[in-house]
Amino acid sequence: MNDKNMSSLFDLSRAIRHEGGISRRLFLQYGAALASLPELANVTQAQTRPRFDLYPFRLGVASGDPDSQSVVLWTRLAPKPLETGGGMDPLAIEVQWELSEDESFGSIVKSGKAVAAPQLGHSVHVEVEGLKPNRWYWYRFLAGNNMSQVGRTRTLPEPSALPKELRFAVTSCQNYEQGLFTAYEQMARDEVDFVCHLGDYIYEYKAGQNGNVRTHLGQEIESLDDYRIRYSQYRSDHLLQSMHAVCPWFVTWDDHEFDNNCANGISEEKDIDPLAYMLRRANAYQAYYEMMPLRKKSLPRGPHLQLYRRASFGSLAELLILDT
Repeated sequence: MNDKNMSSLFDLSRAIRHEGGISRRLFLQYGAALASLPELANVTQAQTRPRFDLYPFRLGVASGDPDSQSVVLWTRLAPKPLETGGGMDPLAIEVQWELSEDESFGSIVKSGKAVAAPQLGHSVHVEVEGLKPNRWYWYRFLAGNNMSQVGRTRTLPEPSALPKELRFAVTSCQNYEQGLFTAYEQMARDEVDFVCHLGDYIYEYKAGQNGNVRTHLGQEIESLDDYRIRYSQYRSDHLLQSMHAVCPWFVTWDDHEFDNNCANGISEEKDIDPLAYMLRRANAYQAYYEMMPLRKKSLPRGPHLQLYRRASFGSLAELLILDT
């Protein structure tokens, strides 16, 4: 098949089936085909005075990927987070944000407006720059007449600084069906500088397949709506949601954010359609980005998302965050 025939996903689907799998050439061309589609966040108009019948910040707030001068602030509008679309109309919404040096917001140092676009599940990712190093801040969002919960975040020390100490927490493998998230209650009391989540933020299994403490909603997740609802179910846990508001997080994934024991373009199951598999991966990656406090450089392009990065806590510690 000639490269010129790769201009559509239909042609790519036929090529994948013809070759019996995804070669490196087809994998790259598939990514290029999806990358040529309209940008997910390419939205210029938004409603400035939205009205909500229910509280839209039910998934809370979060922050992440701090450095010595900036940090990412996150929220997502979802009055009905466990329903398709999160209870939102497919319209872009203007969201205001504020960042203060004190919890009472008597000293607001940064503020602005962002767009919660339906293409990204009405999530908001604000990269706040020009901040002071090694200090705590408080932030909040406003949509219509609704104010979000207040979150606390921080910047890291300058790379040349030598902090006396660093306190951070590590978490992973939080299967909703196998247990309660009570560890986050203790973590919030430990006054950590940041949290590192090492993956398996969600599990993709169908309801009742992998535990009996609590129950997942629905079947094994595959569509974008499936993944969005599963993340919303996890983030609706008040202990997990509260810990996100306590301090910034560095996040990466393992396999269950997509599919158990997945490896590049290979599934653990036999006779899986390669194109359907990659489209499912694109759904998983988009939902992951939507729900995490990640920078714009991690915005997915179809089944591709860059998560590897590094951060330094002064000269005391350096974090190498890998795509696991």
